[in-house]
Amino acid sequence: MSNGGVGATETSGSGSGSAGILVLGGTGKTGRRVADELRRRGFRPVVASRRSQVRFDWGDRSSWGPALDGVDAVYVVDSEGPDAAAEVAGFAALAAESGVRRLVLLSARVWDELPGEDNLATERAVRESGLEWTILRPTWFAQNFTEFELLSPLLGEAGELRLPSGAGREPFLDLADLAEVAAVALTEDGHAGRVYVLSGGRALSFGDAVAEIARAAGRPLRFVPVEESAYRAELVAAGYPEEMADLVTALFRHIREEGGAEVTDGVQQALGRPPRDFSDYVRRTDFRRG
Repeated sequence: MSNGGVGATETSGSGSGSAGILVLGGTGKTGRRVADELRRRGFRPVVASRRSQVRFDWGDRSSWGPALDGVDAVYVVDSEGPDAAAEVAGFAALAAESGVRRLVLLSARVWDELPGEDNLATERAVRESGLEWTILRPTWFAQNFTEFELLSPLLGEAGELRLPSGAGREPFLDLADLAEVAAVALTEDGHAGRVYVLSGGRALSFGDAVAEIARAAGRPLRFVPVEESAYRAELVAAGYPEEMADLVTALFRHIREEGGAEVTDGVQQALGRPPRDFSDYVRRTDFRRG
Protein backbone atom coordinates (compact mmCIF):
# COMPACT_ATOMS: atom_id res chain seq x y z
CA MET A 1 0.00 0.00 0.00
CA SER A 2 1.35 3.36 -1.00
CA ASN A 3 1.94 5.94 1.72
CA GLY A 4 1.46 8.90 -0.62
CA GLY A 5 3.13 12.14 0.29
CA VAL A 6 4.00 11.55 3.94
CA GLY A 7 7.17 9.66 4.79
CA ALA A 8 6.97 6.42 6.78
CA THR A 9 9.51 7.46 9.40
CA GLU A 10 7.43 9.99 11.27
CA THR A 11 8.64 11.48 14.49
CA SER A 12 6.92 10.64 17.78
CA GLY A 13 7.49 14.18 19.02
CA SER A 14 7.91 17.60 17.51
CA GLY A 15 11.12 19.43 16.73
CA SER A 16 13.00 16.84 14.67
CA GLY A 17 12.54 18.72 11.40
CA SER A 18 11.05 15.71 9.54
CA ALA A 19 7.46 15.68 8.35
CA GLY A 20 5.14 14.21 10.96
CA ILE A 21 1.49 13.45 11.57
CA LEU A 22 -0.23 15.19 14.46
CA VAL A 23 -3.22 13.45 16.06
CA LEU A 24 -5.32 15.84 18.14
CA GLY A 25 -7.32 14.21 20.89
CA GLY A 26 -4.77 11.46 20.56
CA THR A 27 -5.71 9.78 23.82
CA GLY A 28 -9.47 9.94 23.16
CA LYS A 29 -12.00 7.55 21.67
CA THR A 30 -11.10 8.13 18.02
CA GLY A 31 -7.65 9.69 18.31
CA ARG A 32 -6.01 6.78 20.09
CA ARG A 33 -7.32 4.39 17.45
CA VAL A 34 -6.12 6.62 14.62
CA ALA A 35 -2.69 6.79 16.27
CA ASP A 36 -2.63 3.00 16.69
CA GLU A 37 -3.60 2.47 13.06
CA LEU A 38 -0.85 4.84 11.92
CA ARG A 39 1.67 2.92 14.01
CA ARG A 40 0.43 -0.34 12.50
CA ARG A 41 1.20 1.14 9.10
CA GLY A 42 4.74 2.06 10.11
CA PHE A 43 4.26 5.69 11.13
CA ARG A 44 5.08 7.32 14.45
CA PRO A 45 2.44 9.99 14.98
CA VAL A 46 2.62 12.94 17.33
CA VAL A 47 -0.08 12.24 19.91
CA ALA A 48 -1.39 15.46 21.40
CA SER A 49 -3.94 16.16 24.12
CA ARG A 50 -4.21 18.23 27.27
CA ARG A 51 -2.48 15.50 29.28
CA SER A 52 -0.10 13.88 26.79
CA GLN A 53 3.63 14.57 26.46
CA VAL A 54 2.92 16.82 23.50
CA ARG A 55 0.35 19.11 25.06
CA PHE A 56 -2.53 20.55 23.07
CA ASP A 57 -5.46 22.47 24.49
CA TRP A 58 -8.05 24.23 22.31
CA GLY A 59 -8.50 26.74 25.13
CA ASP A 60 -4.78 27.60 25.25
CA ARG A 61 -3.50 28.90 21.93
CA SER A 62 0.06 28.94 23.23
CA SER A 63 -0.03 25.14 23.02
CA TRP A 64 -0.86 25.07 19.31
CA GLY A 65 2.44 26.19 17.80
CA PRO A 66 4.74 23.75 19.60
CA ALA A 67 2.44 20.84 18.69
CA LEU A 68 2.63 21.83 15.00
CA ASP A 69 6.43 21.93 14.83
CA GLY A 70 7.63 19.60 12.06
CA VAL A 71 4.11 18.46 11.18
CA ASP A 72 2.80 17.81 7.66
CA ALA A 73 -0.69 16.40 8.33
CA VAL A 74 -3.16 16.77 11.20
CA TYR A 75 -6.11 14.69 12.41
CA VAL A 76 -8.44 17.34 13.81
CA VAL A 77 -10.93 16.68 16.61
CA ASP A 78 -12.53 19.95 17.64
CA SER A 79 -13.47 21.09 21.14
CA GLU A 80 -17.22 20.56 20.57
CA GLY A 81 -17.70 23.90 22.32
CA PRO A 82 -19.50 27.04 21.12
CA ASP A 83 -16.23 28.47 19.79
CA ALA A 84 -15.15 25.31 17.95
CA ALA A 85 -15.42 26.75 14.43
CA ALA A 86 -13.43 29.88 15.29
CA GLU A 87 -10.82 27.76 17.07
CA VAL A 88 -10.43 25.44 14.08
CA ALA A 89 -10.17 28.42 11.71
CA GLY A 90 -7.41 29.95 13.85
CA PHE A 91 -5.64 26.63 14.17
CA ALA A 92 -5.81 26.01 10.42
CA ALA A 93 -4.30 29.42 9.71
CA LEU A 94 -1.43 28.70 12.12
CA ALA A 95 -1.02 25.23 10.62
CA ALA A 96 -0.65 26.73 7.15
CA GLU A 97 1.97 29.17 8.45
CA SER A 98 3.81 26.25 10.08
CA GLY A 99 4.05 24.28 6.84
CA VAL A 100 1.22 21.81 7.38
CA ARG A 101 -0.16 20.52 4.10
CA ARG A 102 -3.12 18.33 5.01
CA LEU A 103 -6.04 18.38 7.50
CA VAL A 104 -8.42 15.50 8.21
CA LEU A 105 -11.43 16.62 10.25
CA LEU A 106 -13.65 14.42 12.38
CA SER A 107 -17.18 15.72 11.89
CA ALA A 108 -20.44 13.72 12.12
CA ARG A 109 -23.17 12.80 9.66
CA VAL A 110 -25.83 14.04 12.04
CA TRP A 111 -24.59 17.65 11.74
CA ASP A 112 -25.56 17.56 8.07
CA GLU A 113 -29.00 16.16 8.95
CA LEU A 114 -30.14 18.14 11.99
CA PRO A 115 -31.67 21.58 11.41
CA GLY A 116 -29.43 24.55 12.16
CA GLU A 117 -27.34 27.07 10.23
CA ASP A 118 -24.09 26.58 12.12
CA ASN A 119 -23.90 22.80 12.37
CA LEU A 120 -21.27 22.64 9.62
CA ALA A 121 -19.32 25.76 10.62
CA THR A 122 -16.28 23.73 11.68
CA GLU A 123 -16.30 21.93 8.35
CA ARG A 124 -16.37 25.28 6.56
CA ALA A 125 -13.36 26.43 8.56
CA VAL A 126 -11.38 23.46 7.26
CA ARG A 127 -12.65 23.80 3.69
CA GLU A 128 -11.62 27.48 3.63
CA SER A 129 -8.18 26.89 5.16
CA GLY A 130 -6.33 26.76 1.84
CA LEU A 131 -4.87 23.39 2.85
CA GLU A 132 -5.65 19.94 1.51
CA TRP A 133 -8.63 18.72 3.50
CA THR A 134 -10.67 15.59 4.03
CA ILE A 135 -13.84 15.50 6.15
CA LEU A 136 -15.09 12.38 7.91
CA ARG A 137 -18.80 12.26 8.74
CA PRO A 138 -19.41 9.06 10.72
CA THR A 139 -22.65 7.69 12.06
CA TRP A 140 -22.98 6.61 15.70
CA PHE A 141 -20.07 4.42 16.75
CA ALA A 142 -20.59 0.77 17.65
CA GLN A 143 -18.12 1.44 20.48
CA ASN A 144 -20.59 3.87 22.06
CA PHE A 145 -22.06 0.77 23.69
CA THR A 146 -18.83 0.33 25.64
CA GLU A 147 -17.33 3.81 25.74
CA PHE A 148 -20.39 5.99 26.20
CA GLU A 149 -22.96 5.85 28.97
CA LEU A 150 -24.77 2.86 27.46
CA LEU A 151 -23.03 -0.20 28.91
CA SER A 152 -23.35 0.38 32.66
CA PRO A 153 -27.18 0.24 32.60
CA LEU A 154 -27.01 -3.01 30.66
CA LEU A 155 -24.58 -4.53 33.14
CA GLY A 156 -26.61 -3.33 36.13
CA GLU A 157 -29.01 -5.51 38.06
CA ALA A 158 -31.97 -4.69 35.79
CA GLY A 159 -30.03 -5.36 32.57
CA GLU A 160 -31.89 -2.61 30.76
CA LEU A 161 -30.99 0.15 28.36
CA ARG A 162 -33.63 2.90 28.48
CA LEU A 163 -33.53 5.41 25.62
CA PRO A 164 -35.99 7.59 23.66
CA SER A 165 -34.84 6.15 20.30
CA GLY A 166 -37.88 3.90 19.80
CA ALA A 167 -37.53 1.44 16.94
CA GLY A 168 -35.42 3.87 14.91
CA ARG A 169 -32.37 2.39 13.24
CA GLU A 170 -28.77 3.51 12.90
CA PRO A 171 -25.97 1.84 10.86
CA PHE A 172 -23.42 1.82 13.70
CA LEU A 173 -19.85 2.39 12.49
CA ASP A 174 -16.97 0.34 13.86
CA LEU A 175 -14.24 2.71 15.05
CA ALA A 176 -11.66 0.40 13.51
CA ASP A 177 -13.03 1.48 10.12
CA LEU A 178 -12.93 5.15 11.05
CA ALA A 179 -9.29 4.77 12.12
CA GLU A 180 -8.35 3.17 8.82
CA VAL A 181 -10.08 5.84 6.76
CA ALA A 182 -8.41 8.59 8.79
CA ALA A 183 -5.02 6.92 8.40
CA VAL A 184 -5.22 6.67 4.62
CA ALA A 185 -6.53 10.22 4.33
CA LEU A 186 -3.61 11.47 6.41
CA THR A 187 -0.92 9.51 4.59
CA GLU A 188 -2.05 8.77 1.04
CA ASP A 189 -2.87 10.94 -1.95
CA GLY A 190 -6.29 10.91 -3.58
CA HIS A 191 -8.42 11.91 -0.58
CA ALA A 192 -8.11 15.70 -0.71
CA GLY A 193 -11.41 17.53 -1.10
CA ARG A 194 -13.42 14.44 -0.19
CA VAL A 195 -16.25 14.19 2.34
CA TYR A 196 -16.55 10.57 3.46
CA VAL A 197 -19.92 9.75 5.00
CA LEU A 198 -19.09 6.65 7.03
CA SER A 199 -21.52 4.02 8.27
CA GLY A 200 -21.69 0.36 9.08
CA GLY A 201 -23.13 -2.10 6.61
CA ARG A 202 -26.60 -2.52 8.10
CA ALA A 203 -28.99 -0.37 10.10
CA LEU A 204 -29.98 -1.66 13.54
CA SER A 205 -32.36 -0.40 16.16
CA PHE A 206 -31.02 -0.14 19.70
CA GLY A 207 -33.24 -3.13 20.45
CA ASP A 208 -31.52 -5.14 17.69
CA ALA A 209 -28.10 -4.12 18.97
CA VAL A 210 -28.92 -4.98 22.59
CA ALA A 211 -30.16 -8.42 21.46
CA GLU A 212 -26.79 -9.12 19.81
CA ILE A 213 -24.93 -7.90 22.87
CA ALA A 214 -27.13 -10.10 25.10
CA ARG A 215 -26.19 -13.18 23.12
CA ALA A 216 -22.50 -12.31 23.41
CA ALA A 217 -22.80 -11.56 27.14
CA GLY A 218 -24.71 -14.76 27.80
CA ARG A 219 -27.32 -13.04 29.94
CA PRO A 220 -30.77 -11.55 29.41
CA LEU A 221 -30.59 -7.88 28.46
CA ARG A 222 -33.31 -5.70 27.03
CA PHE A 223 -33.91 -2.37 25.43
CA VAL A 224 -36.74 -0.29 26.91
CA PRO A 225 -38.05 2.66 24.87
CA VAL A 226 -38.91 5.68 27.02
CA GLU A 227 -40.63 8.98 26.36
CA GLU A 228 -38.37 11.82 25.26
CA SER A 229 -39.57 14.22 27.97
CA ALA A 230 -38.93 11.67 30.71
CA TYR A 231 -35.46 10.92 29.37
CA ARG A 232 -34.54 14.59 29.18
CA ALA A 233 -35.71 15.08 32.76
CA GLU A 234 -33.48 12.19 33.83
CA LEU A 235 -30.50 13.83 32.13
CA VAL A 236 -31.10 17.13 33.89
CA ALA A 237 -31.55 15.35 37.23
CA ALA A 238 -28.22 13.60 36.61
CA GLY A 239 -26.49 16.98 36.26
CA TYR A 240 -26.53 17.58 32.51
CA PRO A 241 -26.73 21.29 31.59
CA GLU A 242 -30.03 22.17 29.92
CA GLU A 243 -28.36 22.82 26.55
CA MET A 244 -26.55 19.48 26.61
CA ALA A 245 -29.73 17.65 27.64
CA ASP A 246 -31.49 19.24 24.66
CA LEU A 247 -28.72 18.15 22.29
CA VAL A 248 -28.60 14.54 23.52
CA THR A 249 -32.38 14.32 23.33
CA ALA A 250 -32.32 15.70 19.77
CA LEU A 251 -29.74 13.08 18.75
CA PHE A 252 -31.96 10.25 19.96
CA ARG A 253 -34.99 11.89 18.31
CA HIS A 254 -33.05 11.90 15.06
CA ILE A 255 -32.55 8.14 15.39
CA ARG A 256 -36.16 7.55 16.41
CA GLU A 257 -37.29 9.33 13.25
CA GLU A 258 -34.83 7.29 11.15
CA GLY A 259 -33.05 10.46 10.09
CA GLY A 260 -29.76 8.63 9.77
CA ALA A 261 -30.84 5.08 8.95
CA GLU A 262 -29.37 5.12 5.44
CA VAL A 263 -26.34 2.89 4.90
CA THR A 264 -23.58 4.76 3.05
CA ASP A 265 -20.62 3.66 0.96
CA GLY A 266 -18.01 5.96 2.51
CA VAL A 267 -15.87 3.13 3.85
CA GLN A 268 -15.98 1.41 0.45
CA GLN A 269 -14.98 4.65 -1.28
CA ALA A 270 -12.02 5.28 1.01
CA LEU A 271 -10.75 1.74 1.60
CA GLY A 272 -12.04 -0.28 -1.33
CA ARG A 273 -13.85 -2.76 0.92
CA PRO A 274 -17.17 -2.98 2.77
CA PRO A 275 -17.40 -1.78 6.38
CA ARG A 276 -17.07 -4.16 9.29
CA ASP A 277 -20.37 -5.54 10.55
CA PHE A 278 -21.74 -4.75 14.01
CA SER A 279 -21.34 -8.44 14.81
CA ASP A 280 -17.57 -8.08 14.34
CA TYR A 281 -17.48 -5.46 17.08
CA VAL A 282 -19.62 -7.65 19.34
CA ARG A 283 -17.32 -10.66 18.83
CA ARG A 284 -14.24 -8.58 19.74
CA THR A 285 -15.77 -7.16 22.94
CA ASP A 286 -16.06 -8.75 26.37
CA PHE A 287 -19.39 -7.38 27.56
CA ARG A 288 -19.16 -9.31 30.78
CA ARG A 289 -16.32 -7.06 31.97
CA GLY A 290 -17.50 -3.84 30.32
